[in-house]
Order: sequence, then structure tokens, then C-alpha cells
Amino acid sequence: MNGWILAATVELGGGGAAALWGVATGPPARRLTAQNLTTSVVCPALLLLAQGYARPAYVDLALLLALLGPVGTLVFARLLSGEQAPGPNTWGATWTAAGLDAAVVVAVCAAVGPGRSMAKLLLIGTLLIGGNIIASRALAGGFRGVAGG
Repeated sequence: MNGWILAATVELGGGGAAALWGVATGPPARRLTAQNLTTSVVCPALLLLAQGYARPAYVDLALLLALLGPVGTLVFARLLSGEQAPGPNTWGATWTAAGLDAAVVVAVCAAVGPGRSMAKLLLIGTLLIGGNIIASRALAGGFRGVAGG
């Protein structure tokens, strides 16, 4: 076991437990927030595992998850918009997850070096952090002036 795999294990253990607790308990607003947290936990773990096991296919899975995870959260939020009140204020957790995601992307970028792989990692980081911030904003009550939000 190397440091990359250990970091992925610690991240999946801590963040995965918090996400599992949020999904298993509470009202739909907390469950949606936990689903959004799951994307913020699993995607960087895939990047760490890709580096630890030297499997570039894991980076492609992380790219797919970074793209579809926040979109799925927004779809569920829209479908349940009539049934739920705005979710709890989770900006602390959102910014913590964004900081962790950024740290993982920077560390893996430093290990990979310049090239196409680094460009893909930066795209994953941008999609992941931006998508989760937008999804968290939508879960916290939506955007002012947007119809239906």
C-alpha cells in the first residue's frame, strides 16, 4: 500500500461514512445534500486510486462522475422541489469538500506533470468543484430570479 491508496482509503472512510449517514437518515433535503457530498468524496478518491494503482481508466471514471454527479443532484432537486423545503445551510461542508477536491487535484497534477493528463485533471477539478457549488446552491433554496427554482 502506497501513500496514494492510503489517502484514498482515508477519504472514502471519512467522507463515505458521512455521506452514508446522510443518505440513510433524515428528510429528503438532507438526502440530496448527502448525494451531492458523495460525488465530492468518490471522484477525488478515484483520482487518488488512479495514481496509486497506475490505472488511467480511473481518471476517465472520475471525469464522468464529475460531469454527471452534480447534474443528477440538480435533477433530483428539481423533481422533489414541490415536496421539500429548502435544504439546510451546508456551505461549510461544501467549501470543505471543494478545498479537499482542489488539494487532491493539485497533488495528482504535481505527480502527473505537464501534458494532456494534467489538462484532463484540471478539467475534472473545475467540473467537480463548480458543479458541486452550483448543486449546493440549488439545494439551499435555488437561485433568485430563476423560474421554478
